[in-house]
Amino acid sequence: MRKLVLILFVSLSLSLVFSNPLHADEIGKGVKITYLGHAAFKIVSPKDVVIYIDPYLSKNPKTPAEMKTVEKADLILVTHGHGDHVGDTLAMAEKTNAKIVAIPELGRLLTPKGAKNVIGMNKGGTYTFRDIAITMVHATHSSTITEGSQDIYAGDPAGFIVRFENGFSLYHAGDTGVFTDMKILGEIYKPELSLLPIGGRFTMDPREATYAAKLLGSKYVIPMHYGTFPVLTGTPEDFLKLMKEVPQTKVIVVKPGETIQ
Repeated sequence: MRKLVLILFVSLSLSLVFSNPLHADEIGKGVKITYLGHAAFKIVSPKDVVIYIDPYLSKNPKTPAEMKTVEKADLILVTHGHGDHVGDTLAMAEKTNAKIVAIPELGRLLTPKGAKNVIGMNKGGTYTFRDIAITMVHATHSSTITEGSQDIYAGDPAGFIVRFENGFSLYHAGDTGVFTDMKILGEIYKPELSLLPIGGRFTMDPREATYAAKLLGSKYVIPMHYGTFPVLTGTPEDFLKLMKEVPQTKVIVVKPGETIQ
């Protein structure tokens, strides 16, 4: 009987986390964050600046059909050159005239493919757009653009710290393993929300992501980059269990298509 009660309690706790994401005014003071599956996010600032990060949408099996088409974008942040992160960047930028923010080597590869508004920047640098500060930070991964059978170097992989007009800040880690300098990112930038990959194999798994959350010290964390393909075996359930070791950080599991608001 005691075991049954425990199972029911854990099940109820997980269902609450999955079905009742917090409102953005409780998290981002008016910043709207929509998870689009994999590592893709749409973020709308309090002054209606629309930012997409790693917009892998049209071929993403987790992106809801109605969200694969984009009508407005001001900025597209691309963490690295792999196809499941560059995604629909070129088509979106052409349609919306959005600026593409990327490391210079990746930007130079995208330009001859039709990208017209590329903002090149590098790790440690900050680009400001309409009072929103975007800082490029380190990630430990690889970065290439594949053309036929050839992999072309696309610069270092990166993550982004975004500080919005109202002072709220978030960290999109990109594809990365855990690295100890995440502690420095937490101390310098103090991101209130971290978006961390948990799928494993090509990025952090739930165990590494838990350690990353501990280093960063954010108030909230949203897991990403899981479940898109069978090889990504890390799950939010595993992450939630491990994150009991980090009580100062609340895990918010957001389903693809959901907006925290």
